[in-house]
Parts: sequence; C-alpha cells; structure tokens
Amino acid sequence: MKKLLLIPLAALIAAAPGATQTVAPAELKWMDGPPGLPPGAQFAVVKGNPGAKGMFTIHIKMPPTYAVPAHHHPTDEKVTLVSGKLAYGMSDRLNRANALGMNVGETVVMKAKMNHWVLTADGAEVEVSAMGPFQITYVNAADDPRNAGRAERGQ
Repeated sequence: MKKLLLIPLAALIAAAPGATQTVAPAELKWMDGPPGLPPGAQFAVVKGNPGAKGMFTIHIKMPPTYAVPAHHHPTDEKVTLVSGKLAYGMSDRLNRANALGMNVGETVVMKAKMNHWVLTADGAEVEVSAMGPFQITYVNAADDPRNAGRAERGQ
C-alpha cells in the first residue's frame, strides 16, 4: 500500500538555522507554518535544519478542516501520525472519496516526486523526516499559497 507525505518549506529554512540537536516534545518551539503551506498549520523543528542539506525531522500541527492540495517533494519523506486523524491520497487532485486513513503511530513513506495530498477533519499532528533542503511543489500552481494575490497584482 503506497503512503503519504506532508509539507512545509521556505519558512522552515529561516526558522531553523543551524539546528542540529533533538528536542523533547515538551520543548518544541511552535511557529506559524511556512508560506508554502495553506494558512493555519504550525510546525516545530525537532532535529536538523530543513533548509539545509542533510536529514531533518519536524512536527506539523494541522487544525480541523485543514487540507494540503496535491503536491510533491524532491526527496523521500517518512510521515508518522502523532495525534488526531489524518487522511491522504496519491493523485494529481485531492479526492475525499478515495482518501486513505492513518492511525496514530502509523508511519508512511512517500517517494520523491510522487503527487499526493493530505487532509484532516478533526485536526492532526504529524512528524515528518526527510533529506533537506525541503521543498514543496503543487500540481496546480493556483493551489500554492505562495501564489495568493499574484493574479490580483497582475503577476
């Protein structure tokens, strides 16, 4: 059974300059999600530096009714559901009818450049480990939150 990945990116780079030590869950420093994620998510760096070459681990908190449209990453990612409920799928478009659920403690690995999406009805926290630097590419550029407002600005 193929499985999922998750998100962040640009703000991760700025948020974790030189971070290399593992952080205990109670010591996580939560901040707003990076510009590459839809608004509302929070993330914390556990180990490494997502903006640099090398392994990193982050946690991402997604609020209720949160979704990340179809996207992919340049490297494999390992995602573990820490709490809550999470659904995902592998395709070029978010499709709730075909979503697969994850149980707390379950780990999934998404291969590099595999299009996938994720959503949660009730909220969720995940742990993501991958090789940096971390990047996210949306299948549909209009879904990329970094492009918000460009059409109004004529870009």
